[in-house]
Amino acid sequence: MGIVLKQSFKNTIIIYAAFLVGGINTIFFYPRILESEFYGMVTFLLSASNLVMPLAAFGIQHTIVKFYSSYTLKEQKDKFLSSVLLLPLLIALPLGFFWDYMHDWIMSQVTKENQVIVDYTFSIYLIAISCAYFELFYSWTKVQFLTVFGNVLKELWNRVVVMLLLMAVFFDFITKPEFIYYLTGAYIFRFVVMMCYAFYIYLPKFYVKLPQNFGEIIKYSLYIVLAGSAGAILLDIDKIMIPGKDTIEKAAYYSVAVFIGSFIEAPSRAMTQILQPLTSKSLNEFNTNEVENLYKKSSINLFLVGGLFFLLVNCGVHELFKLMPGKGYAGGELVVLMISLSKLYTMFLGNNGAIINNSTFYKITLPIAVGMSLMVYFLNKLFYFNLDFGTDGLALSTMITLLVFNTIKLFYVYSKFGITPITPKSFKLFAIILMLFLLFYYWDFPIPQISVLNMSITPIISIALKSIVITVIYIFLILKLNISNEFDTLLKKYYK
Repeated sequence: MGIVLKQSFKNTIIIYAAFLVGGINTIFFYPRILESEFYGMVTFLLSASNLVMPLAAFGIQHTIVKFYSSYTLKEQKDKFLSSVLLLPLLIALPLGFFWDYMHDWIMSQVTKENQVIVDYTFSIYLIAISCAYFELFYSWTKVQFLTVFGNVLKELWNRVVVMLLLMAVFFDFITKPEFIYYLTGAYIFRFVVMMCYAFYIYLPKFYVKLPQNFGEIIKYSLYIVLAGSAGAILLDIDKIMIPGKDTIEKAAYYSVAVFIGSFIEAPSRAMTQILQPLTSKSLNEFNTNEVENLYKKSSINLFLVGGLFFLLVNCGVHELFKLMPGKGYAGGELVVLMISLSKLYTMFLGNNGAIINNSTFYKITLPIAVGMSLMVYFLNKLFYFNLDFGTDGLALSTMITLLVFNTIKLFYVYSKFGITPITPKSFKLFAIILMLFLLFYYWDFPIPQISVLNMSITPIISIALKSIVITVIYIFLILKLNISNEFDTLLKKYYK
């Protein structure tokens, strides 16, 4: 776990810096500068591009990670990389050619009140293709076990650009419509930078000849692209469905709550960058012991860090929403709780997804992804449209779907490999998280109202004080019960 912890630590810092910038954008800048209608439109466009991206990528980002370590000769690796460069174009070119039809279909899915997006749908296509090729070249560097620079571009780049563009709108350097065009350009430029870096790290000799196992590569990519496209529905279908019933401002309100609830998954995103190629390498070498070792250690360490941030987010969310402008953003506590619970359970599974995706049993990803997308779609229809649960219903759909299918994946890996992430320490950690949640969720520091520049800073003080108390107690219990050897070693290293 040495290389995992080293790069995961750097990636975690990067991702939390990105979440900090994103949090400032989401809580302070977006609502006040773009306001809810235009913010909702940006949310819709980015969510739509996230739905298109897996299809455009053709699953190549996963294909590179799975197959690259299976080649031993440089010529084989170069033929493989040469062949995958052009595969996304099989989807991207026809999709662009027929985009007018896609535009008409998109506009038919939104209400008359939300026709403001009519001039911006082509940004969906440009962002999706740029993200697809960005992911391809990011995987290009992952298999060289270099993830930090790509992680900066993936997590931090867009959020910093958004902050700068929002400031430009605030000072009237650009208009709100121009914000969309500049943001689209930033995604394109990010892909170009990632491509240059990938070629700098490893520039292959380009071949016209295909690798011998090209048929297997195509077969795997087709499964993954279908699974990825279905899986993307789970992540963004709720934001896409909102304009079909309510005003597009609701997408902004829901997006804020989802962002806050997703804050806890940053360590998972950081560790996954390096765990994917390591898991693939161990599977290709048939090193089951190392796979199990990675499984258990990734589970307990992600559960540990995710548990702390689950507590910090949910025990401070009441005060956090007091900082938001407008009543529309308030009342999202239940959405935050359900989304963060879903993320915490996913983190508990460690590198479960990497084991499935990079093993010979990868075909199961397709029925799982299709099942997840169908379940979340019909549950959204039930809770949001029929039972009128509002955005709480959308979050409930996501939580139920993730709990059900993550449990299926847990038992599937156990049935095929005979390994599980669960250890006695997992139950101890669960008890710690539950105890502190029940203790601090309904309690806040009794602080009098304090204002600075006509803005109440009482919620900020309350969040800070409660976070300090929770963190100190949590870390004390973790060390006392020896939950994670890696965490103990890391803390002792910096303590000395």
